[in-house]
Amino acid sequence: MLLNLTDMLSSEEKTEQKQIPYEADVFESGLESYSILKKTPLALTIQTMGKGKVLLKGKMSLTLSMNCDRCLKEVPYELALDFEEHVSKEEIEAEESEGEEKNFLEGFQLDTEKLIHNEILMNLPMKVLCRKDCKGICKQCGKDLNLGDCGCDDFVPDPRMAMIKDIFHANKEV
Repeated sequence: MLLNLTDMLSSEEKTEQKQIPYEADVFESGLESYSILKKTPLALTIQTMGKGKVLLKGKMSLTLSMNCDRCLKEVPYELALDFEEHVSKEEIEAEESEGEEKNFLEGFQLDTEKLIHNEILMNLPMKVLCRKDCKGICKQCGKDLNLGDCGCDDFVPDPRMAMIKDIFHANKEV
């Protein structure tokens, strides 16, 4: 959804509040895509901060379906977005003349879908776990270790001792 910021940028003191629905059902991060299980509309407050300057305040919450980084189970992950963006008329005009612009602004038009996308991307977690003590999956057979032990040999020999092991095996009589 595009919002025109021209009249807000030209006024001295004005505040507008809007409820903007987020239409997407899937969030694409570029590397992965996540289903959106629940979402609230974006509560956007547009406030002038003097002539030619606007403060955008937004709040929104959504729940994404993500995979646990250890055991790969689906986990609902709640994101609470709370952001502020400063936009000025001079900044927009300078970016237009240079050919650069904030990717959520198209001239004096605010693209709320891109703004929300940027905020979700910035707030994605580095690691998602189904629970704090998740044991993950077995490196050999792939069994979920949260359900029980798989019985695989998990002994990992010290690679620095490999030369000594070779000496003992070389001197063994057959």
